[in-house]
Amino acid sequence: MAAAQQECAGCQKLIKDKHLLKALDQYWHEDCLKCSCCDCRLGEVGSTLFTKANLLLCRRDYLRLFGTTGFCSACSKMIPAFEMVMRAKTNVYHLECFACQQCNHRFCVGDRFFLCDNKILCEYDYEERMVFANMTNINYGAYNALNQIKRQTQSLSDDVSSGYGSPSPCSL
Repeated sequence: MAAAQQECAGCQKLIKDKHLLKALDQYWHEDCLKCSCCDCRLGEVGSTLFTKANLLLCRRDYLRLFGTTGFCSACSKMIPAFEMVMRAKTNVYHLECFACQQCNHRFCVGDRFFLCDNKILCEYDYEERMVFANMTNINYGAYNALNQIKRQTQSLSDDVSSGYGSPSPCSL
């Protein structure tokens, strides 16, 4: 078996184990391919490893050491490079900050949201904003404006679903 005759790049001993890893065009014992920072076994944390400055790193340590940080579009606080985030177009948010910026409703998977004037809105607040925006554009008397709003509200209630399982109008 040719694989059993390979030399480990970590300890320089022959690999006689049943399993071996290949990374960076070299062969490794499972115990020898470890993150230089946290010492985790890279074969167990996924199929990706990172290398920089002669270090072998897991994804988390690579991002912690060399990743770029950003700022949350809602709270303006720093987001560390290794932290999970939510995205709406070019905006980035902490997970806990990804909520309607009008009513503070936290979104669940499958909820629809809208990015309007660079603010995240739930479906209800977005529709309310659109009704009021249309109301200011109406040049009719008060009676015609009220009838217009009633028609729009009826149209919205006919077309709107709950949002669960619906495709999001914005990509994350």
